Amino acid sequence: MYRLPDHDVTLEPLTAGHADAVLAFELENRAYFAQSITDRGDAFFEEFPARLAALLAEQDAGICRFHVLVDDAGAVVGRVNLVDLENGSAELGYRIAEKAAGKGLATAAVRALAGLAASEYGLTTLRAGTSATNVASQTVLTRAGFRRVGEDHQNYELTLEGS
Repeated sequence: MYRLPDHDVTLEPLTAGHADAVLAFELENRAYFAQSITDRGDAFFEEFPARLAALLAEQDAGICRFHVLVDDAGAVVGRVNLVDLENGSAELGYRIAEKAAGKGLATAAVRALAGLAASEYGLTTLRAGTSATNVASQTVLTRAGFRRVGEDHQNYELTLEGS
């Protein structure tokens, strides 16, 4: 567990104990997320316990590292994940609750996870992507030290130090 500076939030590895809070987070923010990314669909919510179990199995196998941002009341206010860990690299993904957006939380969480990626997971490179119109997400990535790869404003990469 890692407390994010300047935020009343901890970054924690995802566990089965987070199930109810993660589902509540996803349901509460479903319409908000759908404004910038493809909706997960009804099946995601209907099959959530099985999907969470599959994610935890991937995490146990070392394929992915899933994290939640938990506020002082125990509510999940964000998710920050590393997927497809292979050959020292991974894909970064994140989503922040609407009520917590615009306060620097995403940037702080991405920076914190990048530090963990290098120090705890032995990664040397992170990749991330955004939709072409998601300027807020592009801003988070550049503030967290990622550089744009290519000309389309959608693909980003970060070389990690200390790994």
